[in-house]
Amino acid sequence: MNFAPPRFSLRFVPVWRRNFLVWKKLALPSVLGNLADPMLYMLGLGYGLGRLLPDVGGVPYLTFLAAGTVCYSTMNSATFETLYSGFSRMHVQKTWEAILNTPLNLDDLLMGEWVWAASKSLLSGLAILLVIWLLQLQESWLLTLWIVPVAFLIGLTFSGLGLIMTALSPSYDFFMYYFTLAITPMVLLCGVFYPTDQLPAFLQHVAAVLPLTHAIDIVRPLVLGHIPPGWAWHALVLFAYGALGFWLALVLTRRRLLR
Repeated sequence: MNFAPPRFSLRFVPVWRRNFLVWKKLALPSVLGNLADPMLYMLGLGYGLGRLLPDVGGVPYLTFLAAGTVCYSTMNSATFETLYSGFSRMHVQKTWEAILNTPLNLDDLLMGEWVWAASKSLLSGLAILLVIWLLQLQESWLLTLWIVPVAFLIGLTFSGLGLIMTALSPSYDFFMYYFTLAITPMVLLCGVFYPTDQLPAFLQHVAAVLPLTHAIDIVRPLVLGHIPPGWAWHALVLFAYGALGFWLALVLTRRRLLR
């Protein structure tokens, strides 16, 4: 297995542009598909369940939920793009093989996929942020603008992790293991729907090391109008997850495609 570190260059841009041009043809249904699930959760639970609940952490439940939904939506979009769309390009459509017959190498190809998935997921996070602005759930317009680069970082995190699954997967069915064993537990444990301090102590320790928790620990304070405590640490953890995930995905993809 080739464990050489990635070779970074701007040659990934044509891969990013190729994916963007393809996506642009089906942009509207793609965006709506990625937004439907988190939007229903946010508005359905926020207004429905929220009317039955007292304030959470001193804020209405809809506001509390909206901050978590930004991260949840971004994570979902990055994950679906790298798993289903990325696997289709790699295994079904053989797009990756065609690209590798050009002067581009596998490092360029995977970098383009990584950055593209993060870019696409940013749109999902921005859409939820727009709803927050329209419903005036934020405390500070200026602070919520910082959610934009944070959402891109979240996209890089979960795109890197998703590419590992793409490199390992023999078929689309394999992805259900990842959703069942990783994505769904993170959604339930990391503070999207309730504060993590409501969990048993051992589950709080589990949640503390999961990337979605660190994402929410940055985004929620920004929505509530204050600078996140320890934001640099949370950002570093997210970047580490994404970068290490990308490197491991590259190693596994080299073994799969270049052996």
